[in-house]
Amino acid sequence: MCGPSRKIMKSQVSWQDKWKCIFEKIRIVHNQLENERLLLELCNVASPLIVGFVNAHAMNKMVLDDAFYEELMKADILLRDGKGIEILYRRRGILPGINMNGTDFIPGILAAHKDRRVALWGTEEPYLGLAAKNIRQKYGVQLVSCQHGFEETSHYLTLAQKLQPDLILLGMGMPKQEKVASQIRAAAGSPVLIVCGGAIIDFLGNRVTRAPFWMRRLGLEWLYRLVLEPKRLFGRYVFGNPLFLFRLIIWR
Repeated sequence: MCGPSRKIMKSQVSWQDKWKCIFEKIRIVHNQLENERLLLELCNVASPLIVGFVNAHAMNKMVLDDAFYEELMKADILLRDGKGIEILYRRRGILPGINMNGTDFIPGILAAHKDRRVALWGTEEPYLGLAAKNIRQKYGVQLVSCQHGFEETSHYLTLAQKLQPDLILLGMGMPKQEKVASQIRAAAGSPVLIVCGGAIIDFLGNRVTRAPFWMRRLGLEWLYRLVLEPKRLFGRYVFGNPLFLFRLIIWR
């Protein structure tokens, strides 16, 4: 039921089945020691590997988007991102572990890749250039490619095969980054870590600021981002969050 390789009709997979499969696939990181072990694992991949993040928006999006659901299921590691998924696990009587949102976890991945070859693909200028500058200065990586996130998938496949970076950081948003990631992995000829980072490049390029710590601790960073970008995020949060909670309540 939960494999991405089967050929299925849309009517054969309910949103509840999709939620179940993703729920079971998410890797819970229980404490800081497990967090460090995961970073070590991701620094020494022996084959192409995809890391993705699942938040309430992703859970909503997959309900009507079978292709996106299939791409998430192809990821090697999915991590819990945000208060909504924490509530989901607690409602099931499962300890949710620590919040593994990409904005906090991906800088650790970059730091662990010091002196290694990194490709940065996503967002737009001038934020891409600022992110590249900040990453070089703070994490000491070798940036072998910086590209905006609006090319066709084939463009990134060609770059990946030509440059063979150790780490590819995608900041294209859902669902494009997940599609690009799975196709790069399928065509990769060498070990590479592919991270689906959402808005991470915007954060690293100072386009978006982090919420105050107290808001992050309470799981309210989404509210801070909504205030900053009301037009873009209104549907995701004002309609999306209640819809997610409604589905969470009726999910069997």
